[in-house]
Amino acid sequence: MPHYDYDLFVIGAGSGGVRAARLAAMSGARVAVAEESRVGGTCVVRGCIPKKFMVYASEFSSYFKSAADFGWSAAKPKFDWPTFLERKDAEIDRLSGVYVANLQNAGAELIHGRATLTDSHTIALDGRSVTADKVLIATGARPVLPDDVPGVEHAITSNEAFHLKALPKRILIAGGGYIATEFAGIFNGLGVETTLIYRGPIILRGFDDDVRAHVTREMERRGVKIFTDARHDRIEKTGAALMSHLSNGHQVENDVILFATGRAPYTEGLGLEAAGVDVNDRGAVAVDDHSRTTAANIWAVGDVTDRINLTPVAIREGAAFANTEFGGRPTRFDHEMVASAVFTQPPVGSVGLTEAQARAGGRKVTIYKSVFRPMKATFHGGEERMLMKLVVDAASERLLGCHIVGPDAPEMIQMAAIALKMSVTKAQWDDTCAVHPTAAEELVTMREPFAPVEL
Repeated sequence: MPHYDYDLFVIGAGSGGVRAARLAAMSGARVAVAEESRVGGTCVVRGCIPKKFMVYASEFSSYFKSAADFGWSAAKPKFDWPTFLERKDAEIDRLSGVYVANLQNAGAELIHGRATLTDSHTIALDGRSVTADKVLIATGARPVLPDDVPGVEHAITSNEAFHLKALPKRILIAGGGYIATEFAGIFNGLGVETTLIYRGPIILRGFDDDVRAHVTREMERRGVKIFTDARHDRIEKTGAALMSHLSNGHQVENDVILFATGRAPYTEGLGLEAAGVDVNDRGAVAVDDHSRTTAANIWAVGDVTDRINLTPVAIREGAAFANTEFGGRPTRFDHEMVASAVFTQPPVGSVGLTEAQARAGGRKVTIYKSVFRPMKATFHGGEERMLMKLVVDAASERLLGCHIVGPDAPEMIQMAAIALKMSVTKAQWDDTCAVHPTAAEELVTMREPFAPVEL
């Protein structure tokens, strides 16, 4: 049997790679992890975590507006971007350090540098090569700029949005997915004049149509300008500003243009072909249900496989790999009924099928839906509305989908996901006693099927 330097070599120290490396090392395996950037990956360094801090910061503007109606009086609030950046970066440094410590405490070796496969068992590092029995690719994805827009070099991606030296007065965000819509809410909440353009007819493709329409209305109510069926023809630099020439004939001048039109699996220069690892038609590493690639000793997890691009999914895929290959517990992660949250303003929580997906193939479904003003809004005269929607199989009464838009929707959907994963029926769902006074109680008090009416 060949002797290898490591039992497992992980390329990429993001959430999925770190979880796999830790579990494998704790089993006694010789494990190394290579990371060319900062430990923690997209989620910790330039994704979910700093994004959520920015969401928190931006939400205070709405709190200040309604505070007086609750009896609070205070001097005119002022936001200081450099102070926020300093605190945000300090917390990211701390979290990245936690990831490093966890790897080291588990006994894994951390290698700072780029790793490239030269064959299925050999990894080239800076000035040397090592060998490994098994290899795990966990390099994630990165934002990409379109290559067909003249002047796009003047735009930024989400990576740069976390490190702007100054808060712009005006920003245009191109894209309609969760990254684009989240940043639109963030900058709007921080007092930036915000415009969102999307090439499709309605934002948040892939989510339930009622969710998409509701989020659009609420974002516009909060002051975000949304142009759909529009895209960039070109970008022109005009002195200190940028002019967006759009396909719908509009010209929009801004200080910053942020493209959030897509992310691509980060496979460039990894040596996949030399190692016998195929990619699919989307450019992602092709894997089977156990995350194994076309090379027998190489696996891949997380966004580089472009299955469900969520941090908890990458973690579970990494854990399943480690448990199977090093823990003696064959495991396959089930990608069904995975809940997701979009930290738009208002936020979205969703699990299961959309109404359109549930009706595909002629299945009969029953829809329960409620649109209402939450209690906090009624007190201070706010106009915001919450949306709650259940998609139920008409024959079995099993809940197929649950969709929420409004305050605390991401927190609620975590609990709803447990019930849907267990194949809860509408009768069992309704048998749950409501918690009052909460917005969440509406979920278990929708008794009558929804009949389309004018909202």
